[in-house]
Amino acid sequence: MLNDIEFINGFSTELSDDYRLAKSYVRDIPTQALVYIRSFTHKLAAQLAVQHGVTFTSANLYDRIEQLNQRRVIDVAAVRALHRLRSDGNRGAHPEKYHLTQTQLVNIAEKSIHQILQVIEKLYPSLHPGVAPHYQFEAFDSFAGRDLCYRAVMKNDPEAQYLVGMSLKAKGLMLQEQERALAQTTDDSLLASSNSSSASSSSTSSSSNSAESNTPSLISTTVEQTSADVFAQAAHWFHIASAHHQAALFEHGVSLLHGYSGAENPATGEAFIAQAAAQGIVNAQALLGFFYLVGSDQFEVDINQAETLLTLAANAEDAEAMSNLGVLFYQNQQFEQAYLWINKAAQTGYPHAQYHLALMLEQGEGCQIDLATSQQWMQEAAEQGQLDAMLRCSSDILHDDDASQEQLNIAEHYLHEVIKYGRNVTAMIELSVALADGILGRIDVVQAAYLLQQANLHANEIQRQVIEPLWQSLQMQIDSVIALNPTEDELATLQQAKCLLA
Repeated sequence: MLNDIEFINGFSTELSDDYRLAKSYVRDIPTQALVYIRSFTHKLAAQLAVQHGVTFTSANLYDRIEQLNQRRVIDVAAVRALHRLRSDGNRGAHPEKYHLTQTQLVNIAEKSIHQILQVIEKLYPSLHPGVAPHYQFEAFDSFAGRDLCYRAVMKNDPEAQYLVGMSLKAKGLMLQEQERALAQTTDDSLLASSNSSSASSSSTSSSSNSAESNTPSLISTTVEQTSADVFAQAAHWFHIASAHHQAALFEHGVSLLHGYSGAENPATGEAFIAQAAAQGIVNAQALLGFFYLVGSDQFEVDINQAETLLTLAANAEDAEAMSNLGVLFYQNQQFEQAYLWINKAAQTGYPHAQYHLALMLEQGEGCQIDLATSQQWMQEAAEQGQLDAMLRCSSDILHDDDASQEQLNIAEHYLHEVIKYGRNVTAMIELSVALADGILGRIDVVQAAYLLQQANLHANEIQRQVIEPLWQSLQMQIDSVIALNPTEDELATLQQAKCLLA
């Protein structure tokens, strides 16, 4: 019986290499697996177009799938499947934008491989007579990573060196996000422990032991390697491969720009990025276009150059380029063009574009006002960790008198995430008020006071004007409850909250 690789080869020899490589990298380098999945989807759409006499009018994969849909070349189920593959493939290019862990990336890549097989089974009769033959799926393995390392070291293979660097870069980005979250959690926990100790009028051994026992567990939650270590390793491989590999040259430029190996070197880094862009590297075109859009160390703002480069990268399915191209048109008051590109970026699953698309639909900028669709995009962006969307959704829930407890729990989770990753003062205020007023189904004056204290610490003058009456109101609330002769435990809690606001 055929195995799955032979099955794909029988369907199309032009697709078999992408499928084989994608499958081989699923466990070790899922980001690269997803890049091959995107390539597979592009080639499949092109083959279907040739088979049915369709001439594409756009280089953008989203547009091509929709054109196949409009010509009834593929049915609705196949359209949805191809869009899922396209969206998952885009995540491999910028995993950090989607806040994905290594485990999540592996799961997405595995599901995409199975999705490919289901799509090909369905489309088999479109290129061949009869139904698809039976085949046996062979399990995923973990040989690709070892093979890449061997080729990178022993064979001095630039492609392998580049891929090793990309794997390390993806790991470094994820570690960096984990470290930032851990540092925020540790700082907040240590401060809370300190406040708890100082708030207690009698320095009991129980409160002291609590602070001592909690602190080491937070500090000791570390990883074997730091993100700085992993970034330095990635920079090493990009540097080695850059002489013979244009994509590695781009990554080498990025590593210099961001100081993967230590000190930042924006001048040289941007020069390498420009060289890679001139050689047609899509990510380089997208980044250089962004430099021209906002200005950088070596490049002054040039809207014409920005539009040219961002259009090239956007047509090659770079989600960030699509989004930035939308921003360019938005800044030029060309709202219909802005809506077109931000919508395309949102369709790829890019959360920042989803958030901005929701705002445009809400305001009717470049489109008809559609509040229901706006809310859907806002919720999807929030679910993917876009901080502005999370803050907006949580605020909407907290101000909805008919919100369910499940929705209130989601709002609280979102606010904690926004505070954790962004030290957002508005989120601190929102959550403090919700906890003080019992909006979340419980009253927690200690946490409310702590959040208000933190908000005041990070606030600007305008925000402090908002905080001041809330501060006074919470103090009055605490004093009024103390006057009601609470239990000993309740009194200790109220005094702790009062101390935070002293």
